[in-house]
Amino acid sequence: MKNKLVVILGPTASGKTALAIKLAKKYNGEVVSADSRQIYRGMDIGTAKPSKKEMGAAPHYLIDIKNPDEIYTVAEFKKDAVKKITEILKRNKLPILVGGTGLYIKAVVENLDIPKVEANHLLRKKIEKEIEKKGLNCVFEKLVKLDPEAAYIVDPKNPRRVVRALEITLLTKKPFSQQRKKGKPLFDVLELGISVPNETLRQRINRRADSMIKDGLVDAAKNLLKKYGNQQAFDAIGYREIIEFLGNKITLDKAIEKIKINTWHFAKRQMTWFKRDKRIKWIKNYKEAEQSIDKFIKK
Repeated sequence: MKNKLVVILGPTASGKTALAIKLAKKYNGEVVSADSRQIYRGMDIGTAKPSKKEMGAAPHYLIDIKNPDEIYTVAEFKKDAVKKITEILKRNKLPILVGGTGLYIKAVVENLDIPKVEANHLLRKKIEKEIEKKGLNCVFEKLVKLDPEAAYIVDPKNPRRVVRALEITLLTKKPFSQQRKKGKPLFDVLELGISVPNETLRQRINRRADSMIKDGLVDAAKNLLKKYGNQQAFDAIGYREIIEFLGNKITLDKAIEKIKINTWHFAKRQMTWFKRDKRIKWIKNYKEAEQSIDKFIKK
């Protein structure tokens, strides 16, 4: 495949998995996941992880590689993804990087040099206390004042992400979003973004949330809490709201409503991030993806 890499990206519920599998079958490809939540074992329902049948249709990598109580950084993802992509190319197959985690994709496509910033536990505790006193939103706004770009890459509802971004910004005295430097491209890349009308996407998000509940998300979250305790990984949308319900803080109906709203807001942030990347070719269906890949491979 001459160092070629196809990237399938888009907001949550846009149909990335189904498209990637279809393309993998057509082009003798293998799939590398770029999803910061699907890396965790046991978190299947709430992260819309590919089914066993889907993963059987095409080889998948970087799914179920960590337990929820383990930390996994962007730098680790980049190292693991590059290794897998290189292995796939050596087998003369087409690597297809698929996901909605913009920073994961950017790390591979732009060969980002990600500096290691050691955790400062005193500073972290100070930020966490500020969240307890003033609320997460107040601390997130503090981060955005220091680094406006962070608004597009940090989930404002995820305390772990907010704390870490602010911690790095304060320690390095540089914006969190500018910590990474581009390197020489490792691969010849075609980025395809799935374009879905807003109303259609919102309907899909709502239907998927309802399906997750029917598929047993409540019991799954309960079992994860029992096995691991309340871990940072459970700040993911879908789990955080169900954990609120399990803690008797909200009703199940309210939890479902919050999952739908938070997922929609997350999808909009994803699109804001992706729309700034002018290399992305936006497609509406499989046929358009196929045409783009045919040209790319022949190039």
